[in-house]
Amino acid sequence: MRYSNYAGIAAALALIVAAYFPWITIESIPVTVTGMGAPVKTVFGKPALMNLYLSGLCVVLFLIPKLWAKRINPFAGAVNFAWALRNLLLLSTCRNGECPSRHPWLYVYFALAFLVLVMTVLPEMKEKKQP
Repeated sequence: MRYSNYAGIAAALALIVAAYFPWITIESIPVTVTGMGAPVKTVFGKPALMNLYLSGLCVVLFLIPKLWAKRINPFAGAVNFAWALRNLLLLSTCRNGECPSRHPWLYVYFALAFLVLVMTVLPEMKEKKQP
């Protein structure tokens, strides 16, 4: 795909932005959890911190026009997507009889991680042909 690198960079940067918006709200202790934590101490920590590092790595690998970078990028995108899936399951699960109210940004974050993964496997890889 011709513009997969640009679409992947845009999705990775949008994923970084989505990490700072509210993901869930817990009503028993009135707190809103974002990808970068909550104002009070919760068991979630900073769930999107690893995604920030991996998205930055994906952006760098999208920008490098070498074959080795295009081959490493799907691995980084797959780990990024797996961590986003982990966060989706961890934060949206009911605990002790209470279900958190989910905000749309949690699903936007997950969809962007999937889009980054798809864009990592679509770039044109030009190999040198040997005689």
